[in-house]
Amino acid sequence: MHKIIALWAIPRSTSTAFEWMVRQRGDLDCLHEPFGEAWYQGEDPLWPRFKDGEKTTPGLTIESVWDDIQARAARGPVFLKDFPHYINHMWTPDFLAQFTHAFLIRDPAKTISSVYNKWPDFDELEVGFPEQRALFDLLAALNGAPPPVIDSDDLLEDPDSMVAAFCEAVGIPFLPDAMSWEPGGDPSAHSWWDGGVVSREPCPILRA
Repeated sequence: MHKIIALWAIPRSTSTAFEWMVRQRGDLDCLHEPFGEAWYQGEDPLWPRFKDGEKTTPGLTIESVWDDIQARAARGPVFLKDFPHYINHMWTPDFLAQFTHAFLIRDPAKTISSVYNKWPDFDELEVGFPEQRALFDLLAALNGAPPPVIDSDDLLEDPDSMVAAFCEAVGIPFLPDAMSWEPGGDPSAHSWWDGGVVSREPCPILRA
């Protein structure tokens, strides 16, 4: 199986802009919050605000998403951006060992205010700070060293250096050409959320 690079983030952490930068590379199969699709809209939704009658997708489960990721990794290297709280029930050593892990964090005050701006009725279980920290601590204990962490503020202040450090940490080459692209691209615009249209906070400093 080829490398599966997982960027574990939290909502509204500029993670989609980071993902879009990775997509510019062209050498990784990039997935936008694949476990989140099943968590929100799978046949057995796990999100706390789900109500009977809301949209679900028969046959879509956390397990079927994992099967798809593994099938993709059999063909080539994979990058996924997702949130740890979607899969905290799957954190076995064998499962976690199949990823190359990295984390993207953001100041909670900025994150929560941004989440509230988009989804005022959000549930605290949809933010995922405790799960992100718990996964970080677990991986540090399992591996004997902490996984790499990117702070969103540092990323915005010095994107080239932070992305170069990320690439070195996860074992891929830094490609400067991926650091700029034409305006208008957004991987979440073709995703499952909100019927395929997501309004995400842009990260213009990554766009030359």
